[in-house]
Amino acid sequence: MKAGHMDDTGISGAPGLPSALLPDQLLLDRLLPSDPAFGARMREALAGAEQWLRPGADDALHPRIAALGGHLAEAGGKRLRPLLVLLGAEFGDPGAPGIGQAAAVAELVHLASLCHDDIMDGADTRRGRPSVHARWGERAAVLGGDWLLARAAQLAAGLGAAAVQLNARAAGRLVAGQLHELTGPGPGVDPVTHYFRVAAGKTAALLAMSLGIGAVQAGTPAGDTAALTEYGEQLGIAFQVADDLLDLRAPAADTGKERGRDLLAGVRSLPVLLARESADPADAELRALLAGGAVPAADAARALALFERSGVLTETEAVMHRRLDRARAALDALPDRPARRALFALCDHVALRAG
Repeated sequence: MKAGHMDDTGISGAPGLPSALLPDQLLLDRLLPSDPAFGARMREALAGAEQWLRPGADDALHPRIAALGGHLAEAGGKRLRPLLVLLGAEFGDPGAPGIGQAAAVAELVHLASLCHDDIMDGADTRRGRPSVHARWGERAAVLGGDWLLARAAQLAAGLGAAAVQLNARAAGRLVAGQLHELTGPGPGVDPVTHYFRVAAGKTAALLAMSLGIGAVQAGTPAGDTAALTEYGEQLGIAFQVADDLLDLRAPAADTGKERGRDLLAGVRSLPVLLARESADPADAELRALLAGGAVPAADAARALALFERSGVLTETEAVMHRRLDRARAALDALPDRPARRALFALCDHVALRAG
């Protein structure tokens, strides 16, 4: 992540927090371009939420767990999920107690999922850094991910029954999504339908939970909370589709992982599924390369070139945009506030990132 422009944290008045632990400055600038005061308040709130993450790693029962937690926290990304918690709280009382703690719950579940996902995917790097299992081994990585989930549950318990329920449901959906991906579609199940089931569990569940836990903690009206969680569900699917596109298009410097890694791992991404179903004669060679599951490393460059020529990526983009349109439609029910405008801007950011 990029360092801030005001000090080593990017947030005035919050010295000592490493810039790597704070949200990507460009992301926040894109989401909050026309309201500097609101943006400053969000950055301050995110810095406060960060304080709930670090003690979790430092107070671990084993020094390796502490090191593992810190390693993941520094490589985990843009803090999107804590930001969604804060944005969800803006439709109630954003000054209500426990919102920063709720933001930490969302991020801890996310970090745990990264730890487990990298094992499942055989990923040796995460945003240019060694993955946890590559550095410490699979057993330590599994236990570290479990500990992060336990820490999230501990923090959620301090927020009340609603937060506990939201956290437990999201964790269950994450595991179910991973299991669906591992086992593949059952007999007679359409692979694309199965893909959306996986994406709903692995990606959308946590985005919806982040918005929901922030809204509930802030006492947001039930109708607005429902609109926010529906937005999170649709955004999460679009986010996963965008990630599939990035795997085929973006260089490692932009994504933190090598281009085409999912192809090499045999991941059933949406472009892969659509290419396998394509009836276009021009896609015959691509279908043949994808028929065996994982694409051999020697054929990866050819497969990427064929994807660029195919209409499959355009079709995939259309799916992403339909989901983003559904997310925007959910926001129509919400009052016009800076947070609502930021959520609209996030849809635009996802579209731009994958385009």
